[in-house]
Amino acid sequence: MTERTVFQSISQRHVVSLGPQANVWDAACAMTRAHCGSVLIVDTPGNLLGIVTERDLMTRVLAKALDPQKTTLADIMTRNPFCVPPEMPVSDAVLIMIERGFRHLPIVGPNARILGVFSVRDAMPREISNAMSLAEFHEQVNDALG
Repeated sequence: MTERTVFQSISQRHVVSLGPQANVWDAACAMTRAHCGSVLIVDTPGNLLGIVTERDLMTRVLAKALDPQKTTLADIMTRNPFCVPPEMPVSDAVLIMIERGFRHLPIVGPNARILGVFSVRDAMPREISNAMSLAEFHEQVNDALG
């Protein structure tokens, strides 16, 4: 059985996005309405500038007692997020997430077109298991070479 691609695996094709001057309150409300864990930050032509996740809201806003209505997304976003192509196998994307500590990866197609966001929640247990095995293998190789 062929492995699914990240684009095939995403349950939500609608991309939640806001501009960099929107505030944290707007982002939290947009994510709540869409039942998703991230919002992409885009400029007017639709270029991807950054991403804000649930974890960012907790660690960069709540934990620092920032005012969500006065804090802009430009202040807290992860700039130039790591993106993946739509044809990437899910286990490869999960491996990237494990190795880099991500939970969300924007999916970007030809001409920098934003197609969606892959979340670790979109992966099946088998795909996660494959990625975990690859991560362990990479760690063993690095230990042997180091």
